[in-house]
Amino acid sequence: MNMLAAIIAALVALVLVLMAVTRIGVIMIERRHPPAGIFVTANGTDMHLVRIPAGDDADLPPVVFLHGASGNLHDAMTIYGDRLRGRADLLFVDRPGHGWSSRGPAENALPDGQARTLAAMLDELGIEKAIVVGHSFGGAIAVSFALNHPDRTAGTVFLSPVSHPWPGGISWYYTLTATPIVGWLFSETLAMPGGWSRMEDGTACVFAPNRPTPDYAERTRLPLLFRPNHFRANAIDVANLYDHVAEVSPRYREIETPSVIITGNKDTIVLPSIHSTGLARDLQNAELVRIHNLGHKPDHVLPDLVVAALESVAGRERDLQALARTKEAQLASDAFGPIERCLDNEEIRKEVRAAGYRGE
Repeated sequence: MNMLAAIIAALVALVLVLMAVTRIGVIMIERRHPPAGIFVTANGTDMHLVRIPAGDDADLPPVVFLHGASGNLHDAMTIYGDRLRGRADLLFVDRPGHGWSSRGPAENALPDGQARTLAAMLDELGIEKAIVVGHSFGGAIAVSFALNHPDRTAGTVFLSPVSHPWPGGISWYYTLTATPIVGWLFSETLAMPGGWSRMEDGTACVFAPNRPTPDYAERTRLPLLFRPNHFRANAIDVANLYDHVAEVSPRYREIETPSVIITGNKDTIVLPSIHSTGLARDLQNAELVRIHNLGHKPDHVLPDLVVAALESVAGRERDLQALARTKEAQLASDAFGPIERCLDNEEIRKEVRAAGYRGE
């Protein structure tokens, strides 16, 4: 009995130490990466965003950038804040529960709820319509916004989106973290040290086969993810996604607003043949741009193509396919890896290998 008591006491002490380390980590992360923008209360949610106003000669409608899972507003702002400055009213948004935005009501655990909060945020900002750019998980919010708020949608740009039911499930840590009690304990103890240890490899997998943006984690404030509340919100988003897209994807044919979908055939995170191809099939007014040897980060790897897609959705003549072929030539020799560390989904493994991936 004394041995059992000693083991229990040691485990409790270890948990308390890990919780203390996590709390210290939260303080350090938040001091290093404080809020960068303003807060707008919308649909019971304190939304954090950076707004860069349009210039006098702006040639694009307002543009809203939505980050993917595990991200925050800096992911897009580091690339497009200066590149598009003055051309449009630019909004770089922390989705509910991410970055510095609060989680808000329970409906924000689903894409439709986050889209409703986004619409309410635009109301507060006095913006009638916007082009919505959604990367990865942000694509699920973007398509929900176009579906449920067509009068507020000037167009949509999907970047390696997730939008349809997929085979293979989700990574174990999403399921674990989304589980009540156990998930709370995991996020308060092991998520932060585990996240730090996987940050470099995880970044490489997101970009593979393309080389990551230099200092990506620091520039995009990626460590904000490791705070327990943010980590749990992210996991719950992902855990809820499959059932949501299974329910709403049959309605995508109702969407009439213009869209461009940019995807790579070497994406190790989502299946282009299901999501991007599915959107191109289901949306009434969409152009699919496939890029050979592109991974999951067209927003960072091909920003000129993304800007051209924005211009196309806004009604300007742009030959996106010709531009895509030019960009493909620039990516032809990319072989950043090793890929085997990235393929934890058998279906993605098969598709990426079929595309002829070769890693360093």
